Amino acid sequence: MERYDLIVVGGGPAGLSAALSARRAGMRDILILERDDELGGILNQCIHSGFGLHTFQEELTGPEYAARYVSQVQQLGIPCRTSTMVLDLSLTASGEKLVTAMNRREGLLSFTARSVVLAMGCRERPRGALNLPGYRPAGIYTAGTAQRLVNMEGFLPGREVVVLGSGDIGLIMARRMTLEGARVKAVAELMPYSGGLQRNIVQCLEDFGIPLLLSHTVVDIRGKDRVTGVTLAEVDDDRRPIPGTEEEIACDTLLLSCGLLPENELSDKLGVALSPITGGPIVNESLETNIPGVFACGNVLHVHDLVDYVSEEAGRAGACAAAYAARADLSDRDPQAVAEEVSLTLRPEGGIRYTVPQTVRPAHIEEALLVRYRVGAVYTDCTVSVWLGDVCIMKQKKKKVTPGEMQQFFLKKEALSAAGASDDIFVRLEKA
Repeated sequence: MERYDLIVVGGGPAGLSAALSARRAGMRDILILERDDELGGILNQCIHSGFGLHTFQEELTGPEYAARYVSQVQQLGIPCRTSTMVLDLSLTASGEKLVTAMNRREGLLSFTARSVVLAMGCRERPRGALNLPGYRPAGIYTAGTAQRLVNMEGFLPGREVVVLGSGDIGLIMARRMTLEGARVKAVAELMPYSGGLQRNIVQCLEDFGIPLLLSHTVVDIRGKDRVTGVTLAEVDDDRRPIPGTEEEIACDTLLLSCGLLPENELSDKLGVALSPITGGPIVNESLETNIPGVFACGNVLHVHDLVDYVSEEAGRAGACAAAYAARADLSDRDPQAVAEEVSLTLRPEGGIRYTVPQTVRPAHIEEALLVRYRVGAVYTDCTVSVWLGDVCIMKQKKKKVTPGEMQQFFLKKEALSAAGASDDIFVRLEKA
C-alpha cells in the first residue's frame, strides 16, 4: 500500500496543471495516474494550432501545449504512472481516499491519499446513444476517433464524408479531412445554431466552402457492408424530421460530433453528487465535491471550449487540494462550525443553463471568485445579472452569447458579505 498526500487521476492538461499547482503550493508527495501510454491526454492527437493564446500568449499545437506541461512535471520530479487504469475510488475509516488501479507491469495496485483530484476528461457520445436509423455498416466514426486515426495512425477513414453535429471536434475534422484529400459534403446540425466556437465555423467550414446545415439531422444510413450514403432531413422546433425535406447524399463515411460526456463512472461509485445538466460533479468555490478532499477540474467537471481555461481551473483545484491535504487531521474542522458556515447556492435562471461552481462559501473567497457558465440558446443584446435576494450585485452586458462559447464573470467577496445561510444567488439572463 503506497501512501501519498495527493493523487491526480488523469494525466491530460487538467491533471498535469493540478499536479504542478499542488507542488508549487508546497505539496511533496504527489502521484499522477494516467491510463494511456503517455501523458498529455487528448491534446496529443490535436495537431492543429490555436492552443495557448491565454496561457502562453502564443499559438501552439496540442502536442506543443501538452509538452510544456509534461516538461514542467518532469523537471519538478512529480512521479507518474502511465498505462495505469484506476478501477475504483473509496473512502477509508480515517477519511483518506483508497485508490485501486492496475497495469500490466505491476498488476493490481492500491494507494491511499489525503486528497484526490479528478481529471479524467470526457468521452464522445457514440452512435448507440443517438438512435440513428439504418444498418450498422463500416464507415461510421466518432469525430475524435477519426482524428486519432488521421493524426496519429496515418489512416484516412474515407473519401466522401458527411459530419453529423457541429461541435468543435466535428468542425476541426471537417477541415482536417479536406486537407487530407477527402471531400466533406456537409456538416449537419440538429440545433438551429452551431455547438462550436465561431472561429472554428469560419476557419474550418467557411474558408473551405463546406456547407453547414442547421436544423438538420440524419434520418437514414444506407449501405450494409460499408456506408454508401445518408439521408438528411430538416427538423422542426421539436427536433422532429419534417416530411418532404429529405435529401440523399452519397458518401462512404459518417463522422459523429454529437456532444461530449464527462467521464464520471469513478466519481459516481465514490458517491460524488453529479449535476444532471453538466454530467460532472457539483462543486463549491474550491472545486471540491460533496466528498471532502475530492476535487474535480477540466472536462470531467464540465466540457470546456478552450484548453487554457482547463489549465487555469485545474491549477485552482490543485492548490485547494494541496491546502486540504496539508491539514494535520483530516477531521480537524469543528462539525458545528461546518454546519453553521454560510454556503450559497447559485441558481441559473432564464437562458442560463448552468454555472460552475454551483455553491459558494463566502468565507473561503479571497477577493473575487471566477464563475463560468453556458447559455441554452443564442441570445443577442442581453444582460447577465447576478442577484442576492432582491439586490443586484453584478451586471454584464453581452452583444451575443451562444451555447458553444463558455462565458464568465467574477463575484466579489464584499458583495456577498451580507449573505445569510438561507440566501441563494440567482444568475439571470435578461434582455438589455
